[in-house]
Amino acid sequence: MASQNSQNSRDLAHLNRRSFVQAIGAASLAGAGLPQALADQAVGPKRTDSAESAVGRLFKSMNDEQRKILCFPFDHPLRTRIGNNWAITKPKIEDLKPEQQELCREIFKNLTSEEGYERYMKQMDDDYGGFEGYHIAIFGEPDSDKPFEWVLSGRHDTLRADGNSADGVAFGGPIFYGHAAAGNFDENPTHTANVWWYQGEMANKIFKTLDDKQQAAALLDKKIADDARSIKLAGAALPESGLAIKSLDGQQKAMVKQLIEAGTRPFRKADVEELMSNVESAGGVDAMRLTFYKEGDIGGDGVWDVWKLEGPAFSWYFHGHPHVHTWLNVAKDAKFDKSHG
Repeated sequence: MASQNSQNSRDLAHLNRRSFVQAIGAASLAGAGLPQALADQAVGPKRTDSAESAVGRLFKSMNDEQRKILCFPFDHPLRTRIGNNWAITKPKIEDLKPEQQELCREIFKNLTSEEGYERYMKQMDDDYGGFEGYHIAIFGEPDSDKPFEWVLSGRHDTLRADGNSADGVAFGGPIFYGHAAAGNFDENPTHTANVWWYQGEMANKIFKTLDDKQQAAALLDKKIADDARSIKLAGAALPESGLAIKSLDGQQKAMVKQLIEAGTRPFRKADVEELMSNVESAGGVDAMRLTFYKEGDIGGDGVWDVWKLEGPAFSWYFHGHPHVHTWLNVAKDAKFDKSHG
């Protein structure tokens, strides 16, 4: 079997211009996201898509007792909650009927890319004993034309399917993914076998291209809290700390766009297109800032395990200490942010 370092190298090699364009359809590295004509169109998942259709079938399969436990009104506060380790409802997927378990897996598989699904399966096995140990809830009415959302939670995962019911936000709301590789709470400096560390490598590759002045601007001493507060959308109050992407040269900006692709690669095309449309609506990558944090540098090797890419309506916090936690919240405008822990 190839080493994890070899796998990471293949991951980085995958992050080239061709794969980025393929990942976001009509997106272009020359622009900040999707072409304006596509950004102006309604993009994102539909309630008739594969994942959402399976949500409808799951809802219809539930008896009254299951619905009392697993189903809530669309505006219930649990829908927009996000955490690194929480059970949205008490039952596990393994407690559902066999056909309902398969529907949950069908939903999840259709929310991810082929590569993303494989990464998630490895992560879930390591962190929670497998997919069947996770928890789900349904909000709203997926068997009607009213808004709905399916949410999965558990250790190191919060993921959603909403058929674009949640207005103005990507992924139906904030998401979380993480990994303690092979069950190791305290990972080594290279994050051996961590399925998400390739994103950390990509961010550090950008840092190495910066000159001394840019590195000084990008690098702060103290990291921010590892919780839902870290991805509250800032809007016009975006802090001036960190490095302004607009100050970078063309090649470095392209690397930032590749970094975003690294974060979106695990997910289905419809969600990625909506995310990139939202990025464009909020000013593109030129409106963002990139920050690295000295605190949390595992092994003191100067490879920064904790970093954040943030714009007015984009917040991606990669907290790689002592293992990987990743928080992501993207909207077309900060006014659509309803995330909470």
